[in-house]
Amino acid sequence: MLRNLPPVTRALLFANAGVFLLQALLGSAVFAPLMLWPLGLDAWAQAAGAPGFLPWQVLSYGFLHGNLAHLLFNMLALVMFGAQLEYTWGQKRFLTYFLVCVAGAGLCQLGVASWSVAEGGMPYPTVGASGGVFGLLLAYGMLFPHQRVMLLIPPIPMKARTLAIVYGLVELYLGITGTQSGVAHFAHLGGMLFGWFLIRYWRGQAPFRRGPRRGRHF
Repeated sequence: MLRNLPPVTRALLFANAGVFLLQALLGSAVFAPLMLWPLGLDAWAQAAGAPGFLPWQVLSYGFLHGNLAHLLFNMLALVMFGAQLEYTWGQKRFLTYFLVCVAGAGLCQLGVASWSVAEGGMPYPTVGASGGVFGLLLAYGMLFPHQRVMLLIPPIPMKARTLAIVYGLVELYLGITGTQSGVAHFAHLGGMLFGWFLIRYWRGQAPFRRGPRRGRHF
Protein backbone atom coordinates (compact mmCIF):
# COMPACT_ATOMS: atom_id res chain seq x y z
CA MET A 1 0.00 0.00 0.00
CA LEU A 2 2.76 2.47 0.93
CA ARG A 3 4.47 1.88 -2.40
CA ASN A 4 1.33 3.06 -4.18
CA LEU A 5 1.31 6.42 -2.41
CA PRO A 6 2.73 9.45 -4.24
CA PRO A 7 6.15 10.58 -2.92
CA VAL A 8 5.24 13.67 -0.89
CA THR A 9 2.31 11.98 0.84
CA ARG A 10 4.53 9.00 1.64
CA ALA A 11 7.33 11.27 2.91
CA LEU A 12 4.93 13.17 5.19
CA LEU A 13 3.59 9.88 6.50
CA PHE A 14 7.09 8.60 7.33
CA ALA A 15 8.16 11.95 8.80
CA ASN A 16 5.23 12.09 11.22
CA ALA A 17 5.61 8.43 12.20
CA GLY A 18 9.37 8.82 12.67
CA VAL A 19 9.03 11.89 14.88
CA PHE A 20 6.36 10.15 16.95
CA LEU A 21 8.72 7.22 17.47
CA LEU A 22 11.42 9.62 18.64
CA GLN A 23 8.93 11.21 21.02
CA ALA A 24 8.22 7.79 22.50
CA LEU A 25 11.90 6.95 22.84
CA LEU A 26 13.26 10.29 24.07
CA GLY A 27 10.23 11.75 25.81
CA SER A 28 8.05 14.62 24.66
CA ALA A 29 9.89 17.11 26.90
CA VAL A 30 12.87 16.94 24.52
CA PHE A 31 10.64 18.30 21.76
CA ALA A 32 9.16 21.18 23.79
CA PRO A 33 11.00 23.84 21.71
CA LEU A 34 9.28 22.43 18.60
CA MET A 35 5.77 22.58 20.05
CA LEU A 36 3.65 25.68 19.43
CA TRP A 37 3.66 27.85 22.55
CA PRO A 38 1.63 31.05 23.06
CA LEU A 39 3.07 34.52 23.29
CA GLY A 40 3.34 36.32 26.61
CA LEU A 41 4.60 33.54 28.88
CA ASP A 42 5.74 34.90 32.22
CA ALA A 43 9.01 34.05 33.96
CA TRP A 44 7.31 31.40 36.12
CA ALA A 45 6.08 29.48 33.09
CA GLN A 46 9.47 29.66 31.41
CA ALA A 47 11.20 28.51 34.57
CA ALA A 48 8.83 25.51 34.64
CA GLY A 49 10.13 24.42 31.25
CA ALA A 50 7.87 26.22 28.79
CA PRO A 51 10.25 27.69 26.20
CA GLY A 52 7.82 30.26 24.86
CA PHE A 53 7.08 31.04 21.24
CA LEU A 54 9.81 30.56 18.64
CA PRO A 55 9.22 31.32 14.93
CA TRP A 56 9.82 27.82 13.58
CA GLN A 57 7.09 26.42 15.83
CA VAL A 58 4.37 27.45 13.34
CA LEU A 59 5.58 24.53 11.18
CA SER A 60 7.40 22.16 13.52
CA TYR A 61 4.37 21.63 15.80
CA GLY A 62 2.62 19.96 12.88
CA PHE A 63 5.00 16.99 12.95
CA LEU A 64 4.46 16.20 16.65
CA HIS A 65 1.52 14.30 18.13
CA GLY A 66 0.09 13.82 21.58
CA ASN A 67 -0.69 10.12 21.40
CA LEU A 68 -1.00 7.19 19.00
CA ALA A 69 -4.69 7.73 18.26
CA HIS A 70 -3.97 11.36 17.37
CA LEU A 71 -1.24 10.25 14.96
CA LEU A 72 -3.30 7.45 13.37
CA PHE A 73 -6.33 9.65 12.75
CA ASN A 74 -4.25 12.35 11.07
CA MET A 75 -2.24 9.91 8.97
CA LEU A 76 -5.37 8.09 7.82
CA ALA A 77 -6.83 11.40 6.64
CA LEU A 78 -3.51 12.30 5.01
CA VAL A 79 -3.62 9.09 2.96
CA MET A 80 -7.35 9.41 2.16
CA PHE A 81 -7.25 12.98 0.90
CA GLY A 82 -3.59 13.82 0.34
CA ALA A 83 -2.77 11.11 -2.19
CA GLN A 84 -5.49 12.15 -4.64
CA LEU A 85 -4.66 15.84 -4.21
CA GLU A 86 -0.98 15.16 -4.92
CA TYR A 87 -1.85 13.19 -8.06
CA THR A 88 -4.00 16.15 -9.17
CA TRP A 89 -1.72 19.03 -8.23
CA GLY A 90 1.71 17.52 -8.46
CA GLN A 91 4.34 17.26 -5.74
CA LYS A 92 5.41 20.91 -5.40
CA ARG A 93 1.94 22.43 -5.27
CA PHE A 94 0.65 19.75 -2.90
CA LEU A 95 3.54 20.21 -0.45
CA THR A 96 3.14 23.99 -0.62
CA TYR A 97 -0.55 23.69 0.12
CA PHE A 98 -0.09 21.33 3.06
CA LEU A 99 2.61 23.47 4.69
CA VAL A 100 0.60 26.67 4.20
CA CYS A 101 -2.35 25.01 5.94
CA VAL A 102 -0.15 23.84 8.82
CA ALA A 103 1.36 27.32 9.21
CA GLY A 104 -2.01 29.05 8.87
CA ALA A 105 -3.51 26.76 11.49
CA GLY A 106 -0.54 27.49 13.74
CA LEU A 107 -0.98 31.25 13.39
CA CYS A 108 -4.67 31.03 14.26
CA GLN A 109 -3.94 28.83 17.26
CA LEU A 110 -1.13 31.15 18.32
CA GLY A 111 -3.59 34.03 18.42
CA VAL A 112 -6.21 32.09 20.39
CA ALA A 113 -3.74 30.61 22.90
CA SER A 114 -1.95 33.94 23.38
CA TRP A 115 -5.26 35.68 24.03
CA SER A 116 -6.10 32.98 26.60
CA VAL A 117 -2.80 33.55 28.39
CA ALA A 118 -3.35 37.31 28.39
CA GLU A 119 -6.74 36.71 30.04
CA GLY A 120 -5.11 34.69 32.82
CA GLY A 121 -5.36 31.20 31.36
CA MET A 122 -2.68 28.56 31.79
CA PRO A 123 -0.19 28.27 28.93
CA TYR A 124 -0.26 25.06 26.94
CA PRO A 125 1.53 23.77 23.84
CA THR A 126 -0.19 22.72 20.62
CA VAL A 127 0.93 19.74 18.54
CA GLY A 128 -0.42 17.77 15.61
CA ALA A 129 -0.93 17.80 11.84
CA SER A 130 -4.68 18.30 12.18
CA GLY A 131 -4.60 21.84 10.79
CA GLY A 132 -2.94 20.58 7.62
CA VAL A 133 -5.31 17.62 7.46
CA PHE A 134 -8.39 19.84 7.73
CA GLY A 135 -6.94 21.91 4.92
CA LEU A 136 -6.69 18.74 2.84
CA LEU A 137 -10.30 17.91 3.64
CA LEU A 138 -11.38 21.34 2.43
CA ALA A 139 -9.35 21.01 -0.79
CA TYR A 140 -10.76 17.56 -1.47
CA GLY A 141 -14.27 18.88 -1.01
CA MET A 142 -13.58 21.76 -3.41
CA LEU A 143 -11.85 19.71 -6.11
CA PHE A 144 -13.99 16.57 -5.87
CA PRO A 145 -17.27 17.87 -4.42
CA HIS A 146 -19.42 14.92 -5.56
CA GLN A 147 -16.97 12.17 -4.64
CA ARG A 148 -18.48 9.82 -2.06
CA VAL A 149 -16.50 9.37 1.14
CA MET A 150 -17.23 7.23 4.17
CA LEU A 151 -17.08 8.49 7.73
CA LEU A 152 -15.47 6.23 10.31
CA ILE A 153 -17.70 7.26 13.22
CA PRO A 154 -20.53 6.93 12.35
CA PRO A 155 -20.00 4.93 9.11
CA ILE A 156 -22.15 7.15 6.89
CA PRO A 157 -21.33 7.82 3.21
CA MET A 158 -21.66 11.41 2.01
CA LYS A 159 -20.36 13.73 -0.67
CA ALA A 160 -16.91 15.21 -0.06
CA ARG A 161 -18.27 18.76 -0.17
CA THR A 162 -20.89 17.91 2.44
CA LEU A 163 -18.28 16.29 4.65
CA ALA A 164 -16.05 19.37 4.51
CA ILE A 165 -18.96 21.67 5.36
CA VAL A 166 -20.17 19.47 8.23
CA TYR A 167 -16.71 19.20 9.77
CA GLY A 168 -16.17 22.95 9.42
CA LEU A 169 -19.46 23.77 11.15
CA VAL A 170 -18.83 21.25 13.93
CA GLU A 171 -15.37 22.68 14.57
CA LEU A 172 -16.78 26.21 14.63
CA TYR A 173 -19.47 25.20 17.14
CA LEU A 174 -17.01 23.33 19.38
CA GLY A 175 -14.51 26.17 19.23
CA ILE A 176 -17.03 28.85 20.15
CA THR A 177 -18.75 26.88 22.90
CA GLY A 178 -15.61 25.24 24.30
CA THR A 179 -17.55 21.97 24.51
CA GLN A 180 -14.57 19.75 23.75
CA SER A 181 -11.56 21.00 25.68
CA GLY A 182 -8.03 19.97 24.87
CA VAL A 183 -8.60 20.15 21.09
CA ALA A 184 -7.37 23.07 18.99
CA HIS A 185 -10.59 23.68 17.08
CA PHE A 186 -9.53 27.11 15.85
CA ALA A 187 -6.33 25.59 14.47
CA HIS A 188 -8.48 23.18 12.44
CA LEU A 189 -10.56 26.09 11.17
CA GLY A 190 -7.37 28.04 10.46
CA GLY A 191 -6.07 25.22 8.28
CA MET A 192 -9.31 25.23 6.30
CA LEU A 193 -9.36 29.03 6.03
CA PHE A 194 -5.79 29.36 4.76
CA GLY A 195 -6.34 26.46 2.39
CA TRP A 196 -9.45 28.14 1.00
CA PHE A 197 -7.55 31.40 0.45
CA LEU A 198 -4.65 29.62 -1.25
CA ILE A 199 -6.92 27.72 -3.65
CA ARG A 200 -8.74 30.91 -4.55
CA TYR A 201 -5.39 32.63 -5.08
CA TRP A 202 -4.28 29.88 -7.45
CA ARG A 203 -7.58 30.15 -9.29
CA GLY A 204 -7.38 33.93 -9.52
CA GLN A 205 -10.67 34.32 -7.65
CA ALA A 206 -11.73 37.04 -5.22
CA PRO A 207 -10.18 38.45 -3.11
CA PHE A 208 -7.20 37.72 -5.40
CA ARG A 209 -9.00 38.38 -8.67
CA ARG A 210 -6.67 38.87 -11.58
CA GLY A 211 -7.19 39.47 -15.27
CA PRO A 212 -8.10 36.68 -17.69
CA ARG A 213 -5.60 33.86 -17.54
CA ARG A 214 -4.93 30.94 -19.75
CA GLY A 215 -4.00 27.47 -18.73
CA ARG A 216 -5.38 24.60 -16.75
CA HIS A 217 -7.84 25.23 -13.93
CA PHE A 218 -8.75 22.93 -11.07
